[in-house]
Amino acid sequence: MVQVLDRNACAADAYVAQRHWERTVLCRCPFHPEGGCGLERLGSYPRVRPAGVRVARFWCPRERASVSVLPAFLAARFVGTLDDVEAVVDAVSVAGSVTRAADLVHPADAPTPLGYDAAIASVRRRVRAVRAVLLAAITLLPARFAGLAPTLVAFRERLGVSRVLVTLRTLTEPIVSALPTPLGVRRRLSARKEA
Repeated sequence: MVQVLDRNACAADAYVAQRHWERTVLCRCPFHPEGGCGLERLGSYPRVRPAGVRVARFWCPRERASVSVLPAFLAARFVGTLDDVEAVVDAVSVAGSVTRAADLVHPADAPTPLGYDAAIASVRRRVRAVRAVLLAAITLLPARFAGLAPTLVAFRERLGVSRVLVTLRTLTEPIVSALPTPLGVRRRLSARKEA
């Protein structure tokens, strides 16, 4: 499976209300940009959060692979939105530790609790991922981010925005496949092409 970004996706609530995935169009196949492969709509699949979100899928019969068109607000390979991931990292900054943040983000009395170890692992995974994204942005866009600390606070100040990950996805769109998750999308080609 390959993921590409839906640059035309609206905010999550409007995306769900308008059933945007039903109108999503993939103009060219990522495997065969010249066309002629018979790219066809495959349907959609649901995401856990936000409630009601579905992701449009297409099928390349020549490559025998699916292509997901991920709305730009969703985190790649994480549950939820980019804002959700950013909020978890912010919770660690406010709480002062991963364990305290895990208690805030994944409370034991939640309707579907994760459990202590899973909650801590979930928070740590997001903290590591966001740090990797920020380091990648500093490395790949040195003219814009040279000398910047790989923190959300530093990026917010430099960019003058409150939503760092959403803004970075827009700024790094030409190189988004080179970035780690939750920002980067999976652009894996088949084993035949990689060999």
